[in-house]
Amino acid sequence: MPANPDCKKMEVRADTYLWAIRMYKSRTLASEAIKAGKVKLNDEHFKPSHLVKPGERYTMNISSVKKIVEVLSLTGKRQGFEVAKQHYIDHSPPIEKTEVFPSVFVSTVKRDRGSGRPTKKDRRDIEGFNT
Repeated sequence: MPANPDCKKMEVRADTYLWAIRMYKSRTLASEAIKAGKVKLNDEHFKPSHLVKPGERYTMNISSVKKIVEVLSLTGKRQGFEVAKQHYIDHSPPIEKTEVFPSVFVSTVKRDRGSGRPTKKDRRDIEGFNT
């Protein structure tokens, strides 16, 4: 658990921190998510200008995925993923796999390989519009 030695001196805004640990692509998106109530601090709403402290838990809903992040150390710089994940602990529940349904547009007509594009009559037969 590497801790930033200047952690006590450093002050980082919540939107900057969430951007720096790569939860959002831009600080603006992080700020908008906080204002919209999609990010909560210990299950409460807060402002994007809130100063982050180690030990706080942030709960986020990012594109229908629930993320729970606990702050380990502060950072205001956006760095690579491997470096960024050293600044937080991820308490997120595992992502559930969704059931894959078969495609509705499965063609039942078999064509010989290399026979070229279907003619207009072939296409009508494929679509089931025999006239």
